[in-house]
Amino acid sequence: MALPDWIVTLVATASFCFFLYLCILHRRRGQALWRKLLSKLMARSEKPLFRIAYALYTKTALGYMYYKRQMRKAREQFPAGHSAARPTEMDGIKIIPIPVLSDNYSYLVIDTASGVAAVVDPADPQTVQAVLEEEGVTLEAILCTHKHWDHSGGNKGLKRIHAACRVYGNAADNIPGLTHPLSHDDSVTVGRMHFKALFTPGHTVGHMIYLLDGQAVDAPSSLFSGDLVFLSGCGRMFEGTATTMLSSLDTVASLGDETLLWPGHEYAEDNLLFAAEVEPRNAAREEKSQWVLQQRSQKLCTVRMTYCRRYASVPRRPRRVIHAARHRGRRVYHLPTECVCVCVCGAAFLLQAHSQICSAKQSVATVHNLD
Repeated sequence: MALPDWIVTLVATASFCFFLYLCILHRRRGQALWRKLLSKLMARSEKPLFRIAYALYTKTALGYMYYKRQMRKAREQFPAGHSAARPTEMDGIKIIPIPVLSDNYSYLVIDTASGVAAVVDPADPQTVQAVLEEEGVTLEAILCTHKHWDHSGGNKGLKRIHAACRVYGNAADNIPGLTHPLSHDDSVTVGRMHFKALFTPGHTVGHMIYLLDGQAVDAPSSLFSGDLVFLSGCGRMFEGTATTMLSSLDTVASLGDETLLWPGHEYAEDNLLFAAEVEPRNAAREEKSQWVLQQRSQKLCTVRMTYCRRYASVPRRPRRVIHAARHRGRRVYHLPTECVCVCVCGAAFLLQAHSQICSAKQSVATVHNLD
């Protein structure tokens, strides 16, 4: 015999009210359980989702569209560039940092005697072309460190304006407009300037850095490091392992002590803020942090520096580093004891491979500003 409709409705309403009462009574416990389940789900799916997004950025037109949007917003937000940078002249060689996008740097390197130039990572072709016209020089070469749009996005645009311009980079990285593929230790000559290409995979599979030989002009050598190393930081390992990145960092550590470092991003402030959480009592770190904060408060760039080689063990307190990384939830770097370092561990290096490196030796670099 079927129950009357009013009894079914009453039972259903009572059951719903009882369930609602239980939810209210145990809401804190339920919220904690939900957060736990959500965090586990995100932890399991984070890497696959990131890989999908990264593939879309690097291999489809969506990445180019995203880059164009970034460039448009940066031009609106920073009409004169995100930082103020001063040119450096060394016996006929002029290096001009060009702030582009929200925190990138392109570099125009000019042989003043012949009036020819090379540009490193021209992310914004319009901005780079304006500097070329202001300097009145001829663009002969584009030196591209890697394929990411914020470093290679202006290659084709500049190539259309300067038809004879050569575009250099590593073929493994599928660099836009590439005309002259390079391998490790290959040389590029522009006027009196001699660049050596160094293969440094880790950030991408075909990442390269460019060393401008200073001996020919009786000046320090200059390293254009792309996304390999910055002041107190190194690039993320999008397409490489910790071992690969260490090998690339060792390449940088083998260079002369007076080499000038010209990185691809303005990351110094963030890097040193994280370093302060890891080693708050490090005097060298504090001194460098004060200088960087002073520079950035005036929107001045922190590039143009020398580095000296030091050898130190990878963190004696890896758990503290990882805890600080998780606490900040962002780009991760560490600061070894006794020095402010250029070559440091990235997020993946710490969170995925720290067990492999705690017994290894890492080359690190103490940074000194020239100002």
